[in-house]
Amino acid sequence: MAHDATPELPAPDAPAPTPARPRGSSALVVLATLAVGYTLWAAQQLLLPVLLAMFFALVGNPIIRVLRRLWLPRILAALLVLCGGLAATGALAYHMLPSAMAWASQAPREMRQLAPKLRELTRPVHEANKAAENFARAAGGETGRQPQLVRTAIDDPYRKLTETPRLLASLLAVVLLTFFFMVYGENLQRNAIALLPGRQQKKFTVEILQSIEREVSRYVLTISLINTVVGLLFAAGLYLMEIPMPEALLWGTMVALLNFAPYVGPLIGILAMLLVGFITFDESWLSLMPAAAYLVLHTIEGQIVTPIVLGRRMALSPLVLILALMLFGWLWGIVGLLLAVPLLVCVKLVLARIEGMEGWARLLE
Repeated sequence: MAHDATPELPAPDAPAPTPARPRGSSALVVLATLAVGYTLWAAQQLLLPVLLAMFFALVGNPIIRVLRRLWLPRILAALLVLCGGLAATGALAYHMLPSAMAWASQAPREMRQLAPKLRELTRPVHEANKAAENFARAAGGETGRQPQLVRTAIDDPYRKLTETPRLLASLLAVVLLTFFFMVYGENLQRNAIALLPGRQQKKFTVEILQSIEREVSRYVLTISLINTVVGLLFAAGLYLMEIPMPEALLWGTMVALLNFAPYVGPLIGILAMLLVGFITFDESWLSLMPAAAYLVLHTIEGQIVTPIVLGRRMALSPLVLILALMLFGWLWGIVGLLLAVPLLVCVKLVLARIEGMEGWARLLE
């Protein structure tokens, strides 16, 4: 018995299928990444003073909050913090400047005196290279040396006259921006949040920004204090090795600054302390003492003190750290090495608090 086949009609209330969201091509993503990287490199003269000012403001914000609890106005607390930091920096530079200038003037002569010591250490390698060159010359039938092209740099007498005002202007911009970030940072953040449309979005954004600002400020201040203590202890150790106090402060400050760049900074510090030891001391075992003291101090700080103080919450992957240091060091030089870790911590904290991005935050750990 045949039945009439009636076509099934779609329900009137059935929702229409949502079209697939278009995705950007891989070539477009690569081009956008290259464009952003080139913009960061080309605009470094504008970006670096702003980023340095934000970094210094993050260091000073916890101290300003303590002063606010003592009923001090925010502008006065920011002025006290800024003047205190400038005074400490000026006093340290006053004590270090003669030693730095003396090392800069005596470096060629000291390196010439260091050459015989290094020649004795590298004599086997030099002899092996010489034998290999003789063998290659005999095999190739070459009787003379290849001519070498010597490039000479043009000495521009007006270069320093143009670079010095630019450097002073950059330093003044960093100081002023730091003060304004300390004083008006909260108002700028509040006015930016007021532009959001919904009340729930405003509340959520305020909670995220306040928590991130507190955590990053605490992290930057803690790391700065730890590195300062490491520099002071290392300077005290050098002073016990009968190195004059101004020179000890110079190398202690260098160690404290290098400690902001994990892995890369300590490696540079150890190599520099080996050079200082060979120049300062005549005995071989004494020459290794500055580098050994720095290695022990950095091991205690990196493996015991910092993990206990900061915990696993601020832990970052060593591979990601190396890649970030390479990237920002290539883009912005020494300042990039200083800012790489705080910027990476900010990115991790932001990703950890955005729904759906927690996996990327765990990827950075």
